[in-house]
Amino acid sequence: MKAVLKGLVGLGTLALALAAAAYFWVQRPMPLRAPAATPVDLSIEPGTSAKAIAQAVADAGVEASPTLLYAWFRLSGQSRHMRAGSYEIAPGTSPKRLLSMLVRGEESLRTLTIVEGWNWRQVRQALAKAEHLKPDSRALDDAALMSQLGRPGVTPEGRFYPDTYSYAKGSSDLAVLQRALKSMDKHLQDAWQARSPNVSLKSSEEALILASIVEKETGQGADRPLISGVFNNRMRIGMRLQTDPTVIYGLGEAFDGNLRRIHLQTDNPWNTYTRGGLPPTPIAMPGKAALLAAVQPVKTQALYFVAKGDGSSHFSDTLDEHNRAVNRYQRGQK
Repeated sequence: MKAVLKGLVGLGTLALALAAAAYFWVQRPMPLRAPAATPVDLSIEPGTSAKAIAQAVADAGVEASPTLLYAWFRLSGQSRHMRAGSYEIAPGTSPKRLLSMLVRGEESLRTLTIVEGWNWRQVRQALAKAEHLKPDSRALDDAALMSQLGRPGVTPEGRFYPDTYSYAKGSSDLAVLQRALKSMDKHLQDAWQARSPNVSLKSSEEALILASIVEKETGQGADRPLISGVFNNRMRIGMRLQTDPTVIYGLGEAFDGNLRRIHLQTDNPWNTYTRGGLPPTPIAMPGKAALLAAVQPVKTQALYFVAKGDGSSHFSDTLDEHNRAVNRYQRGQK
């Protein structure tokens, strides 16, 4: 009998020892094969089993037994709740923390910012420089890219809402563009629904084009509705918009930063000095304020405006007043 009791005590002691060892193991940081302070990348595809995830962790560069990891996943009762995704295992990560990351889906995220006023060429450049973003759009021309996004025959200019977009490492840049495209659709629709009765625009497409011009004309929030008012007035009476940003856009990469008289006189589809009405496409990515300004113009008699040199503009009702303002603010004459 004493021998049996001793055996039971021995088994109990062993069980406690194993439980204590397991407790400390799941709490202890796992060594990484990567250089010091360098996280390890872990990619989990949808449908991957708990056993395969344990092996993937070890294969990624974590010094941990796949067998023990798998046992931990199973014993935790959460092995079926681990999510696919791209993760970073940082130095100091324990098996317990790892499981929590996988169950919560705490993916390693990066961000891409599309800036208000950027044109499509600048967005392309930002995509190319984005960290850990799969460049699926790089081999596509604009037409093919827009077809991939479900908008065949639509120009990409002006279609992507300026914002900061988070993405998991290894995501496709097409997925980010799709989100930006849908976001612009929503903001444009909301703006068009909120349009003023006095707006001269005939469609949301025209609103997007005008908003892109307003975006490029000024960074002053207070001036945007006034500038929109000027352009709406001009469209209402059939006067040409005569706005420099459209001319600059039409010049493309040939523009060297110096807009000359010959540029204003040389016709192209975006030259609003030589052609009436709005240009055929947007010229930039407009933000929310520019979208609202385009469809909610201030009621004004002004037909002209000129930059004052401090970021704001001077507005004039007549050409004579405008010429005096140009002499004062652009030529330094009193």
